[in-house]
Amino acid sequence: MLRIKRVPTVVSNYQKEENGEHPNRSTAGCGRNCLKNCCIQDAKLPLYAFKRLTKNGGKEELLLHACKEEPPVAFLDSLLLGEWEDRVQRGLFRYDVTACETKVIPGEYGFVAQLNEGRHLKKRPTEFRVDKVLQPFEENKFNFTKVGQEEVLFQFEASEDGEVQFFPNAPIDIDNSPNFVAINVSPIEYGHVLLIPRIFECLPQRMDRESLLLALHMAAEAGNQYFRLGYNSLGAFATINHLHFQAYYLAMPFPIEKAPTKKLASLNGGVKTSKLLNYPVRGLVFEGGDKLEDLSNIVSAACICLQNNNIPYNVLIADCGRQVFLLPQCYAEKQALGEVNAELLDTQVNPAVWEISGHMVLKRKKDYDEASEANAWRLLAEVSLSEERFEEVNALIFEAITSGEIDINTQCLDEVDAITSSGQSAHSDHAKMADSQECVVLQ
Repeated sequence: MLRIKRVPTVVSNYQKEENGEHPNRSTAGCGRNCLKNCCIQDAKLPLYAFKRLTKNGGKEELLLHACKEEPPVAFLDSLLLGEWEDRVQRGLFRYDVTACETKVIPGEYGFVAQLNEGRHLKKRPTEFRVDKVLQPFEENKFNFTKVGQEEVLFQFEASEDGEVQFFPNAPIDIDNSPNFVAINVSPIEYGHVLLIPRIFECLPQRMDRESLLLALHMAAEAGNQYFRLGYNSLGAFATINHLHFQAYYLAMPFPIEKAPTKKLASLNGGVKTSKLLNYPVRGLVFEGGDKLEDLSNIVSAACICLQNNNIPYNVLIADCGRQVFLLPQCYAEKQALGEVNAELLDTQVNPAVWEISGHMVLKRKKDYDEASEANAWRLLAEVSLSEERFEEVNALIFEAITSGEIDINTQCLDEVDAITSSGQSAHSDHAKMADSQECVVLQ
């Protein structure tokens, strides 16, 4: 069994030893004002009910709207940021992320470097497995039911009547396990939050269709091109084994969003599938579609395929939910096997979804001062599967999404078969760096 020493980010002020001091104690329940039965009874939180259903000939559809160039200040945006700023004023964050130095690294791709020493200094050592993408939920370890109610911003649910509604002081329906949006107390950027689907079901960090659809709804509802959601599987630098997505605002394009792509197929509902070109991490891009549900079904099927084959991966949701990047990776396993250069290990950068997307969160002043496109590329190339392994994984994914549950345009099948069998693609000298090491995926 592979294990690797890790210092995962503390995402909650309650993610510490039980005998530690906790802020904002209350006199009721356990004294921590937590989300467990001892404190949650009769508690109330704001509730944002998003528009989910439209009727078309008696059929329920989930419509996907495009991002606007200059989005208006949407209510979800203002609610999220207003509540987030309130928690800033209450002193619930472990550091002021707005004080972190940030710069765009010169070069073709425009990687973004941030010096975030707070995430390095405000951590505690732990140990977790990196050789199993699917692991059972463990109640005795930290999970999001242990956070304080003051860290939760609002509940996020589908509207019962198909119209957007907001209730500033709504009861918590424990029996129906609501979705919560909470702060990340060690933020990477402004407005950094956690979306926790069906929190009281205590689901492990395992992608499913319903949860991905919820995340797509949040991206679409925000309607802001600078608001993205990310997902890290276990083995791909998820640090909490309780189902959650992360999200934040970055007022510039991610480098991965600007990378060229090659179309592979048109799938059910008008969803287009492509693969990244000339980018240090190989991955797939799913975009468009007539309904959010079409996009969710296809991407979640691909994620479930990776999970079932024990392949770690990261997901980035961009363009207001219209575009999803799926990125299988192997950095943690290479690290555990001693196959990563010591100089890269010294940076203590864990390349999860944000780093892979091009937002390099650096923990040492030296690395920030010396940040270059070549250095960013070198690190991310270690994350990527080799070309050969990527095409093997690609074949697994297309087999999963064409298995019968999800239809695919038959006219594209020959093209997909040719691509997945030949393993041929155009990529730059940079991308060739990622071919140097095969990823070991333990089954």
